[in-house]
Amino acid sequence: MQQYSADKIRNVAIVGHGGAGKTTLVEQMLYASGGADRLGSVDQGSSHSDFDPQEIRRKISLNASVIPIEWKGHKINLIDIPGYPDFIGDLYGVSRIVEAMVIVTPAQADIDVGFDNAWEVAEESGLSRLIFVNKMERDNADHTALLKALDQRYGKRVVPVQVPIGHQTSFRGVYDLIDGKAHVGGVKDGKSEDPPADVAGEASKARDGMMDAAAEGDDDLMMKYLDGESLTEQEIEHGLEVGVSHGKVYPVLMGSASTGIGVTMLLDHLIGLIPSPAEKPKVWGGEEVKCDEAAPLSAFVFKTTADPFVGRINYVRVMTGALKADSPLKNMSTEENERIGSLFFPRGKEQLQAPAVSAGDIAAISKLQKTRTGDTLCDPKNPRKYPPIEYPEPIYRLAIVAKSKTDEDKIGGALQRIVDEDPTFHHVRNAETSQDLIEGMGDIHLDVVIEKLRDKFGVNVETVEARIPYRETVRGSAKAQGKYKKQTGGRGQYGDCHIELSSLERGAGYQYVDSIVGGAIPKNYLPAIDKGIQEAMAKGVVAGFPVVDIKVNVFHGSYHDVDSSEQAFKQAGALAFRNAVEQAQPTILEPILYVEIDVPEEFTGDVMGDLNNRRGRPLGMEMIAPGKQRIQADVPMATMMKYALDLRSITKGRGRFRQRFARYEELPMNEQETLKKEYAKRRAEEAEA
Repeated sequence: MQQYSADKIRNVAIVGHGGAGKTTLVEQMLYASGGADRLGSVDQGSSHSDFDPQEIRRKISLNASVIPIEWKGHKINLIDIPGYPDFIGDLYGVSRIVEAMVIVTPAQADIDVGFDNAWEVAEESGLSRLIFVNKMERDNADHTALLKALDQRYGKRVVPVQVPIGHQTSFRGVYDLIDGKAHVGGVKDGKSEDPPADVAGEASKARDGMMDAAAEGDDDLMMKYLDGESLTEQEIEHGLEVGVSHGKVYPVLMGSASTGIGVTMLLDHLIGLIPSPAEKPKVWGGEEVKCDEAAPLSAFVFKTTADPFVGRINYVRVMTGALKADSPLKNMSTEENERIGSLFFPRGKEQLQAPAVSAGDIAAISKLQKTRTGDTLCDPKNPRKYPPIEYPEPIYRLAIVAKSKTDEDKIGGALQRIVDEDPTFHHVRNAETSQDLIEGMGDIHLDVVIEKLRDKFGVNVETVEARIPYRETVRGSAKAQGKYKKQTGGRGQYGDCHIELSSLERGAGYQYVDSIVGGAIPKNYLPAIDKGIQEAMAKGVVAGFPVVDIKVNVFHGSYHDVDSSEQAFKQAGALAFRNAVEQAQPTILEPILYVEIDVPEEFTGDVMGDLNNRRGRPLGMEMIAPGKQRIQADVPMATMMKYALDLRSITKGRGRFRQRFARYEELPMNEQETLKKEYAKRRAEEAEA
């Protein structure tokens, strides 16, 4: 593939809800451009962008895939983005390096949640947008209802530039209002003809809206239009291009990915309406980054893949200068120098060798040792660093256990590789519960990770319930003695201490003091008492959870000149502590999370009711956008383990939430009794064993 200048490049994310037909549309565009001699199929597992074994098996996109194509002297970098919310991470990464999105939606009245997610990210990133209405050939296709829904939500900025020829199963082409021609047939048998008379009414109304939008893009065109003069095809395209670049116009195109109708016109309009990297500078962290080919090299890593056989591959957008196979590189995020293994243009799983990559273009680099997603690569003599990508925090958690010792030895390295390629996936080793926790964006996300561990890295795991990190404390105070005396012949063991245990305010931790007078306990044994108490605290007393927020005062005791030892006083300290806890009104604490939930207004009542069922306490509510509320609440962690799935069900996928640890509070007594009984049963079983 030849090298292109920035003005001849278009970087476009193909986005939308899962099942909207994005991958099939990309296949049609690749086929139409001559980049493939066959039309790939998702159902048959032969598509160019869904090449991962799991994608083929599941028949859905799991990873962003770069598909560059050449069309009429231009290079269009298509990036096929997964549509399911579990894999939204790629949407955030890719939005940083493209100038535009094509949002694909079926011809239906409802706007899918995937459409909403893509639109929101595009707004945040300042991206231009085209809307492609797909599946016009379906029995229930209703583009009129969709246009009405889009108009109600986004107003006159949504501008149809095509009208369909034929309806539902008789759909055979589109009348393009920009060039004034009817385009019928698919990518290989398509032809242009005069528009049929039966589209005149819809076309006239749509054309008026398009002319208004085009005129608003340029002051000279507006004057000409207001004077009653007609705009030429070139003027219309120019006016729309300006409007698209500035986010004032969102053109709507129509077609069918399965039959190829409308695909070549979509390619034409990607060139004609979407801004190039040279025309639309990126604005990152308040800084405008111009796509300057004469400037020193800088590139941004927007995606990383890790394979046990191929190694690490970093996908980069060259921001300035030119990237060459022998370019010296410095990673400004790690301050490390890097050496390029090989430089290529990715096309799905294909690798098209690239001796050089111009500013504005997208490429991949293999075998960089210390480079990850979000890093900046640059000329070592001209350092420059771009802000990292901000990803949503994981919202779903599972605990995993290795099935064998071999799996246990390999699990850490394998999980780290997956973390490197997927920033929305986290792995945490919880020392308190002794569990490996994996966190992601949903159940399918973590299911894919578990399969990847098995298939890619040969690590087999099983999932178990994540334990809640409860705590124990006391509400009152008590004095108790701990006396450890053991005589087995020869030197014995003797330690005796009296302690006073009292509660501290929540979060205060542990305080140990001694008020021994008169040498009742020698000074050298006091640290052993402290150690014994702390070990007992870690194991818990009433339900097996760590004890917190207490003060222990050692005020009296006794010792034996021969039999006393540090070990004996350590045992005495533990005994005294357990005795004191049982008398000081012990109680169990549970972790409370602060939760923010963003939901469409119509679901607010259902979400509030569900929070009440979870023992949640609403703290407030505010309007964050027209028709959208933010609910703040404190909710027990124990009731939030599968909240991501439940919220998705309640809000039809439109609810989002964030959570963070807030504090510990007393667990209701009925819940405490359950935990105590479980602990007693476990102790009895261990004793029998």
